[in-house]
Amino acid sequence: MKYYLLVGEASGDLHASHLMRALKNIDPEAEFRFFGGDLMSEIGGTRVRHYKELAYMGFVPVLLHLPTILRNMKMCKRDITEWQPDVVILVDYPGFNLSIAKYVKSKTNIPVFYYISPKIWAWKEYRIKNIKRDVDELFSILPFEVEFFEKKHHYPIHYVGNPTADEVRGFLEEKERKGVKELRREGVKTNDGKPVIALLAGSRKQEIKDNLPAMIEAVKTYEGEYDIVLAGAPGVDKEYYGQFVEGKNVEVVYNQTYPLLSRAHSALVTSGTATLETALFRVPQVVCYETPLPKIIGWLRKRVLKVKYISLVNLIADREVVRELVADSFTVGNIKNELAKILAGPERQKMMEEYEEVWKRLGEKRAPEEAARQMWGILNDK
Repeated sequence: MKYYLLVGEASGDLHASHLMRALKNIDPEAEFRFFGGDLMSEIGGTRVRHYKELAYMGFVPVLLHLPTILRNMKMCKRDITEWQPDVVILVDYPGFNLSIAKYVKSKTNIPVFYYISPKIWAWKEYRIKNIKRDVDELFSILPFEVEFFEKKHHYPIHYVGNPTADEVRGFLEEKERKGVKELRREGVKTNDGKPVIALLAGSRKQEIKDNLPAMIEAVKTYEGEYDIVLAGAPGVDKEYYGQFVEGKNVEVVYNQTYPLLSRAHSALVTSGTATLETALFRVPQVVCYETPLPKIIGWLRKRVLKVKYISLVNLIADREVVRELVADSFTVGNIKNELAKILAGPERQKMMEEYEEVWKRLGEKRAPEEAARQMWGILNDK
């Protein structure tokens, strides 16, 4: 079969490459054509555009690059029509992908599948109309989305498991096979045998600028007892981190987030997938997310946002498992207080026990393999 995939950022490239590999295992004759990245190119097929030509975030960058975005969108529509795939598979990135879905649905008979559903439960819930109209099958990686789409909006979806859980499970299985000594030589190297406080301050420069200084200030008290280790984001150079860590007892490590979390005693984490990764490694954490105009954002969060929590851990558990310090609650003092609670004592133990419920809710399915199996079945039935 012919598969046309569309992604718009690095995480989409990763998830789509795993899906492509799983599809290839089921369908040896699979042909791929895609807007994607280097990881997808390694699987094979034809890359039409790199996702970096699409990945503009924020109002001003999008406005400045609007001609490029529109040109790529027009080219994508034409390319799909000419290639006539058996299915178009959209991966996250709803701004671009839902426009493509609308075109494909209205102008062709090609089925549209969506892998990693748009997070409309958090904002832009009105997009459910577009999804119902333009998407044939929706594949979710978050268990709580089933209730949102099926019960609230009467739109059936497929929960296929969670890729982050797959990756953490795979790492832990490898650790078990290799043994602790061998794995440590590949992982985080600290100066001594002290326990580690991990800092995961986000993947974008603005996030790092907003969150990291307060994190470093909050852990200063513990420098004698703990090693402070910062997980460097792949796209951020060492010089950028230098302005924050110079003269501080903070070690920066790159491409070692999982080895770091496997050794961490506790963590300060900026919201995102990192909160779930930290929970799956059973590391007690405080979620820290600074925003501009904190008092206003704090007020809006309580009255405008559709969800009670910002961390995936709490959203999956449907209760506050980890403390979220966001907007007006984000202060160095609050971070210190919450960190102290999880370094030792009953709150630390309670959090680790509740992490087991998160694992349970995510289930045992391997997301790419399950999604590929279901997609193949649906396409063959049609």
